[in-house]
Amino acid sequence: MLSFFKDYKYFAIVFATLSIIIVTIIYNIFDVYKPLPIYQPAMVNTEMVDSTIQYVKKYHKIADFSLTNQNGETINQDTYKDKIYVADFFFTTCQTICPIMTDHMVLIQNAIKEDEDVMLLSHTVTPEIDSVPQLKKYAIDKGVIDSKWNLVTGNKKEIYALARKSYLAVKTDGTGDEYDMIHTENFMLIDKKRQIRGYYDGTNSEDISRLLDEIEILKEEYK
Repeated sequence: MLSFFKDYKYFAIVFATLSIIIVTIIYNIFDVYKPLPIYQPAMVNTEMVDSTIQYVKKYHKIADFSLTNQNGETINQDTYKDKIYVADFFFTTCQTICPIMTDHMVLIQNAIKEDEDVMLLSHTVTPEIDSVPQLKKYAIDKGVIDSKWNLVTGNKKEIYALARKSYLAVKTDGTGDEYDMIHTENFMLIDKKRQIRGYYDGTNSEDISRLLDEIEILKEEYK
C-alpha cells in the first residue's frame, strides 16, 4: 500500500510538471494579450504628485496644454490627438542624466520613425534658459526629427503643472520657490486617450527595450 502511494506521488509530480509546461507552450503559441495598466495619481510615488491630487484613483488624464517647440510652432493636445506618445522632462544644459535620456529618446525615435501612430514630447524644466533658438540648436545636435519629436518650452507655471498634475513625473526642489522642480529620469507612455500607461527609467537600456515592447502591446488596443 505504501509503495502504491509512493508511486502515485511521483506520478502526480510528473503530471503537474508536464501540465505547467503544456500551459506555458499554449500561452506562448496564442500570445495571450495583457493590457497595460492605467496609472492614477494614487498609484504613483507621492514625491512626484501634486498634493491636491495624490489620492485620485480614477479618470486621470493629461491636461490641455499650449507650448512652443524648437521651430517656434505652437504645440498642444491637438498635435498629439489620436497618437501614442512618449513624454519626458529635461533641460539642454543638464550634464548628468539628460544626455543619457536624450540618447535613449533618439533610439526610440529611430525605432518608431516610420510609425505614424507614435510620437515623442520633451518638456524643458528651465524655460528661462531653453528658448526656441536654444532648443533648435539642441535638436539639430541630437538629430531630432521634427515630425516625430517636439522639444517644448513655455510658461514655467504651465510646465510645472503638467509635470506635477498631469505626468506625475518630477519632484519639487525643496526650497519653496514657486514652480521650481527637479526633473527625474522618468519616461511616460501616453495612450490615445491621454492616459498614462507606463513609467520607465530613461537612463536604463533594459527599460527602453521594455518601453518599445509595451508600445506594441498598447497598439493592440487600437486594432
